[in-house]
Amino acid sequence: MKMDFDNRPIGVFDSGIGGLTVLNRLAPSLKNEQFIYIADTLNLPYGEKNKDELTTIIKKIFDYFKELNVKAVVMACNTSSAQVYDELKELYEFQIYPIIQITSKCITQNTGLKRLAVFATNATINSHAYSKAIKSFAPAMEVYEHSCPEWVPMVEKTLKDYDENDLILKYLKPALDFKPEAIILGCTHYPYLLNQLSCFADRSLFIDPAIPFADYISEHIVKSSNVSGNLKFLATSDCENFKNKAKIFFNIKEKVELLTL
Repeated sequence: MKMDFDNRPIGVFDSGIGGLTVLNRLAPSLKNEQFIYIADTLNLPYGEKNKDELTTIIKKIFDYFKELNVKAVVMACNTSSAQVYDELKELYEFQIYPIIQITSKCITQNTGLKRLAVFATNATINSHAYSKAIKSFAPAMEVYEHSCPEWVPMVEKTLKDYDENDLILKYLKPALDFKPEAIILGCTHYPYLLNQLSCFADRSLFIDPAIPFADYISEHIVKSSNVSGNLKFLATSDCENFKNKAKIFFNIKEKVELLTL
């Protein structure tokens, strides 16, 4: 029997600030919900870790969310969705929302797209998670995948100490040669680079997965009957540094608490 309401909190996590792009869209549309955001800054970046390492890391996060009795966990991290979603999805009773699988479903339905490019971390690209998910919904879709390992550090440093134009063109030019109808920014950090990317290609070419992903969750999740919601933020290291960096995606007013897993 489906519950009309579920007042338990919603867990959201990423390795750093990128997942805040999802929370930034979720929180306003689900104003009655309690959100718990974990920034696993101690293990940043996820994109350079192997599957076994990531599974161990993220299982600890899931176990913590289980202790908090969350009703759902939002995998606001493309790398974790690519590497460990299939490994962990049957081990927990709460609803799990993986960004790659849901985004792929959303952007292949009623869009008419036939050629897609995907930018993501090494781990996501090596797993071919996006192409597999996209083709499961649209088998005839042509997909070009390209890893951009230097983009996450560049965003985390808010472009300081980087020649961003060189690092944009380094990855963008091969994708444009493919002549895609859209380019998925398959890492939640990458939308920060939209201004730089749009210097070399039309801004409308780029898809921020946080938008269809958050909209899907808002539509499908069992809502809370709370009068108002709240936000809680935790980081696994250097809380103040995380809070300062977070400003590019989300204005955190609450204290960021240190989480030891």
